[in-house]
Amino acid sequence: MSVKIDHYKMGIPPKRKTNRLWPLYGAGIENLGIDNKPIEVPIPVYGSDELLVRHDACGLCFSDVKVIRLGMDHPRIYRDIKKEPVVLGHEVVMTVVGIGENLTDQYKLGDRFIIQAAIFINGISYAYGYEIQGGLSQYNVIDQRVLNGDHGNYLIPVNTLTGYAESATVEPWACVIAAYNLEYRTKLKPDGATWIIGPDNQASYQISHGLDEQEHPSKILLTNLQGAFGSWVRGKAEKLGIEIVEVVNLADIKDKLDPKAKVDDIILLRPTAELIEQVSPHLAFHGIMALVSNKSLERKVKIDVGRIHYNRWVYIGGSETDIARLYSHMPVRSSLKPGGRVLFVGAGGPMGRMHVQHAIEAKDGPSTIICTDVSKLRLNDLYLSHAEEVKKKGIELICLNPKHEDYMNRMEIFKEQGFDDVIVFAPITSVISDSATYLAREGVMNIFAGVARGTFAELDLNDTIFKDVRFIGHSGSAIDDMRLMLNKVETGQLNTNHSVAAIGSLGAVKDGMRALIDATFPGKVVIFPHIKNLPLTALPDLKEVLPEVFSKLKNGRQWTNEAEEALLDLMLEDED
Repeated sequence: MSVKIDHYKMGIPPKRKTNRLWPLYGAGIENLGIDNKPIEVPIPVYGSDELLVRHDACGLCFSDVKVIRLGMDHPRIYRDIKKEPVVLGHEVVMTVVGIGENLTDQYKLGDRFIIQAAIFINGISYAYGYEIQGGLSQYNVIDQRVLNGDHGNYLIPVNTLTGYAESATVEPWACVIAAYNLEYRTKLKPDGATWIIGPDNQASYQISHGLDEQEHPSKILLTNLQGAFGSWVRGKAEKLGIEIVEVVNLADIKDKLDPKAKVDDIILLRPTAELIEQVSPHLAFHGIMALVSNKSLERKVKIDVGRIHYNRWVYIGGSETDIARLYSHMPVRSSLKPGGRVLFVGAGGPMGRMHVQHAIEAKDGPSTIICTDVSKLRLNDLYLSHAEEVKKKGIELICLNPKHEDYMNRMEIFKEQGFDDVIVFAPITSVISDSATYLAREGVMNIFAGVARGTFAELDLNDTIFKDVRFIGHSGSAIDDMRLMLNKVETGQLNTNHSVAAIGSLGAVKDGMRALIDATFPGKVVIFPHIKNLPLTALPDLKEVLPEVFSKLKNGRQWTNEAEEALLDLMLEDED
């Protein structure tokens, strides 16, 4: 390690008086920065209970692009950014370079951290890179919102031997791993609200557990529930002290609930597609709709896939007349099926590549991996990146381009057996609908793409009822997910550097955002805020731009900590 890098890692307080950053003043990339450049402001002053941190590396995320596109219409932006611009960047690693007098016994100069960006104070979001200035700046103040939030301290310590880029890319990797650890209820929500909507003719339904003295909902809404089952439910409710609300007409449901209240469980007996569409909007966060029927639905159902993703809705089904068993007999699986077949739709982008890498490196991963993408460049790079490893492991890896003439013929081979898992990265409803048709019995589709709430796709819920197919989705992570991923990095179980495709200095941010919009690179763009001017550069192009750095890449294509040290040694800005 050179003297320059050693000095940098010590976290010596900055001598400079200015802080460069990229403010966003409104919707549209033209409102990022001024005259296509970052601005200079005074280095922030920190208080006795605060830290001054230096941002060392920051990954660019498509979530940043969403803020650029929407501006003040973005759900995480709560202020007038024309007057108080937002500074993006949540995939960031930072070093302590200043310590408030009340924190000197807890922190020291040179301490390094990543951050869980989803910061909450009294349930209110103060996300890093949204409400709080983010990583597309050189310096920032870390205050008590970060150090003492609802979930404690949102800073996660990083070993000083860990690379900056591999630390910054922990956050997106945590989102990948979290997607395979989603948990869903296997019973009615205790103390929740359940709505049972009956058919014209009554079958011998029952609820064998979850409606008893051990646990039960606090409120049951009933619509058209007559006969023996209706009498049994009402009798149970009276005995257990459960509030019963009769909803004679579906349109009356809003009058029967508190203004903002939703229903945790909706049970439909012999439903129609129209009924499912009519009552789905009343599902709560983490809500479950149980479809109980031995009769096929007459058509596909328009489902709000944005709420499957963000609200964690799930639809379960079957002809089982014991509703409790309908919940418990087939727990929703979020992990990839061991030895199974997986289809990654739109796999060539940064997040898709991480999912593919995870599937290949998993201890009990799939045996067949099909990746689709419309970019020939991305598909070729994806295959070349993993060809050697899948050959060693005996995994079948096939990359297909939907634009090619033989695509449908090649996909038809897999349609009869179907896929155990389908992971969708393309936020396009027609793609989501089509991909669902490839699910095998007991298959699971993960709608990883963050489609907006209110986005509807047509799904065949007959597959949910008669084939135990499930639709899930989520792309966020919690602080424990980040700790887990960082541990995997620091113990050599995961190489997050594999995700890096291009690098640049702080001045390259705008070009980096355009590259995300145009899907230019097959992996992550990582910005180093404290290096001299370096235009956005794909790793292979370092051969001409910075040959000393290129020589440290693995196979001329993969970022390494050695390449990072060479970059910093050559390009770190002078303090004076």
